Amino acid sequence: MNGVRTIPIAIGCVLRIVILSTGALLTGCDAKSVSSPSAGTDAAMPVAVATASREDVPIQVQAIGWAEAYATVTIRPQVEGQLTEIHFTEGQQIKIGDLLFTIDPRPFVAALRLSEANLLKDQALAEDAEREASRVTDLFAKNMAADRERDQARANSDAVRAQVQADQAAVENAKLRLEYCTILSPIGGRAGARLVDVGNIVEANKTALVTVNQISPIFVTFSVAERHLSLIKQEMQAAPLTVETQFADESSDPIIGRLAFVDNQVDMLTGMVRLKATFPNEDHRLWPGRFVNVALTISKQQDAVVVPTSAVQTGQRGTFVFVVRGDSTVEMRPVSVGANVHERTVLSEGVQAGEVVVTDGQLRLTPGAKVRSKANANTEAASQR
Repeated sequence: MNGVRTIPIAIGCVLRIVILSTGALLTGCDAKSVSSPSAGTDAAMPVAVATASREDVPIQVQAIGWAEAYATVTIRPQVEGQLTEIHFTEGQQIKIGDLLFTIDPRPFVAALRLSEANLLKDQALAEDAEREASRVTDLFAKNMAADRERDQARANSDAVRAQVQADQAAVENAKLRLEYCTILSPIGGRAGARLVDVGNIVEANKTALVTVNQISPIFVTFSVAERHLSLIKQEMQAAPLTVETQFADESSDPIIGRLAFVDNQVDMLTGMVRLKATFPNEDHRLWPGRFVNVALTISKQQDAVVVPTSAVQTGQRGTFVFVVRGDSTVEMRPVSVGANVHERTVLSEGVQAGEVVVTDGQLRLTPGAKVRSKANANTEAASQR
C-alpha cells in the first residue's frame, strides 16, 4: 500500500514544477511584448517637409499638341528635261537661294540661240520696212504714189515691228526656261529625302524632287475647349500669351513661345478650337510631327498659397495634407486644390502661408504622430559618426 501511495505524490510534484516553469516563461514573454511597443511609440518618424508660401501662379490650360513646319515647299521642276546634278545632301540645312538641282540645259541654250537669231532677222526686216514706208510717204507727198501704196507700206512696217516685239518676248521666255534648269530653294529650312535620282527625266510642274521644311521658327498646333475661347481672346488683346511646350519623355526645361493664331471657328463635333503658337526653335529641339505637352498661360492668380504637389494626398474623403504642428506632431487636414504648375499646387482652402507640410513619408503617418525632418535626421546621424 505504501508503494501505491508514493507514485501520485511524485507525479504531482513534477506537474507542479512544470506549471511553475511555464508561468515564469509566459511572464517573461509578456514583459518583453509590453515593453517593445512603448519604446517604438516615442520615436519620431523621419519625413521630408516644405513650407507653404504665397506666390503669383499662372493660370494655364493644358493640352497635347504637335510641332508643324513654319513653311513647307515641295520642289518641282518648271521645265521638262533630264536631271543631271543634285547639289545637296538629304537632311541638309539650306538657305534661301541655295542651288538644289540642275536639269540638262543644252536644249534650252539652243532654243535661246534660235530665238535670238529670229529677233535679229526681224529687226533687220523692220528697219527695211521702216525705210520703205518713209520712201512711199515722201512719194505720196509729191503726188507720185497712191493712198493705197502709202497705207500698205505703213502697215507692213507696223507688222514687222510687232514681230520684233514677239521675238523679244520669245528670247526672254527662252532665257527664263534656261534659268529654270538650275533649281534654287525658295525658302531656308531642312531638306528632306530626295525623291528623284540623277538621270531621270522630270516633267514640268509634276515631278516632286524634294520637300523643304522651315523649322526655325516653327509652329506648335493644339486645341483647347471652347469655354476658354472668350478669355483667350480677351487676354490676347492686352498682351501676347505665353505658351510652354515640353516633351513627355524629357525632364529638360520647357520651351517658351507665343500664341500666334486662333482658328476662326469651333469644331462642332468636338467643341474644341484650334490654336497655333510660334517658337524661335534656334536649337531645333522641336521637330515637325513630334507630339508635345502644351501649357497655355491665360492669366495669373495673385498671392496664392502654394505647396509642392507631392504634399497633396488623396483619401476616401478627398484631398488632404499632413501639417506639422509646433510640437512636431502631424495633423491630417483636408484641402481644396487649385491649379498645378511645375510640380507646385495651389491650395485655395485648408493651409495658410508659413505652415509646414509633409512632402514625403506620408504612408507611415497617422494623425498625432510625431515626426522629424529627414534633413535634421541626416545631420544627427553624421554627427554621431
